[in-house]
Amino acid sequence: MPRLLLFNKPYGVLSQFTDNGSPTVRSTLSDFIAVKGVYPAGRLDRDSEGLLLLCDDGRLQARIADPRFKMPKTYLVQVEGDPQEQQLARLRQGVRLKDGMTLPADVARIDAPDLWLRDPPIRQRKLIPDAWLKLTIREGRNRQVRRMTAAVGLPTLRLVRWSIGDWSVAGIVPGQFVEAAGPGRESGGAPDR
Repeated sequence: MPRLLLFNKPYGVLSQFTDNGSPTVRSTLSDFIAVKGVYPAGRLDRDSEGLLLLCDDGRLQARIADPRFKMPKTYLVQVEGDPQEQQLARLRQGVRLKDGMTLPADVARIDAPDLWLRDPPIRQRKLIPDAWLKLTIREGRNRQVRRMTAAVGLPTLRLVRWSIGDWSVAGIVPGQFVEAAGPGRESGGAPDR
């Protein structure tokens, strides 16, 4: 049975086990995960947080990461501005980016979620409002969610990947992981807070 880890990647951590000789010291997965033989199934940008799946099975890794399988990925997105229905409708229809049209996204405005504090915190502007969106995509282009929200006039301030398919980061503390017992079923409980 494939081994699958659900990791809550903190802000500022690279989605790889080595830093490939960067002149500055940057945090990597090896600072948090000492499990041998697992590799990220997809990526999550350094400035994004939340669910990163790691597994030891190439076929499962491809099923999770390959856009052909259109596995839904849900994000909690804090944006700058006051989202209007017209902007949300554009996200639902698909947005034209430099690399072509995106697939339609599921998107809704939500109340601020009860999340962990981010280190460092996002910048706060007194005269510019911010809001939260729950956004689900079924493809995985480079920095896609950030580019989509920017294209409709809502720059992303904070991006948290909440779920991939049936797997969720709910109950997992940043920097911790749990092992899944199989597709969509976690074994054990979440780490202590």
